[in-house]
Amino acid sequence: MVIKLVEILFYLFSSILLLSSFMVVVVKNTIYSVLFLVLSFISAAGILLLLECDFISLLFIIVYVGAIAVLFLFVVMMLDVKTINIRKNYVRYFPFASILGFILFVEILYIIFDTFKSNPYIFIESIKSNSYINWYDKIDMIAENEVVGQVLYTEYVLQFLIAGNILLLVVIGSVVLTLNTRSGVALDKKQSDFKQLSRSYKNVLLSSRIN
Repeated sequence: MVIKLVEILFYLFSSILLLSSFMVVVVKNTIYSVLFLVLSFISAAGILLLLECDFISLLFIIVYVGAIAVLFLFVVMMLDVKTINIRKNYVRYFPFASILGFILFVEILYIIFDTFKSNPYIFIESIKSNSYINWYDKIDMIAENEVVGQVLYTEYVLQFLIAGNILLLVVIGSVVLTLNTRSGVALDKKQSDFKQLSRSYKNVLLSSRIN
């Protein structure tokens, strides 16, 4: 039952990944394209989680979804890119794009057939002659996150603290650079907290009457 559930989730995440990757290219609206890109990253992280690559799956969600895709979305929203009708350019660029797509498809097929070999277990004779191997005893029961945490906070704890201090200095430096410390600013343009707090209802009416 567990194996069948894992297979169903694998096919589900794979289909979502293929569909969202296709929609990233096809959709005309750039904001929708970035949202489909986020969905493709999440589905890829789910596939990696099913393959027991916990650390890489979390990196996909934290780095790609939490940083890069959100940055793309902010840039697209700030630029306010207008959608245009590009159907008239299909006929112009279709021959050149089809040639490039065919060349890329041939290269992918060549790499697949040159690198990967056929599965020898598809034949019944090889299945009968296969010896039993207890793979359960060979699996490490410690998760990847725990292994990375043990290595990071024991052997490389000094380098981790140095990187944290560098990031802290970068944040402080960015805040300091945004401060306005120029002396040429006129005094009347600066806010006076004492004058703002000392204003009352009668003072406002009195000043309006004088004006």
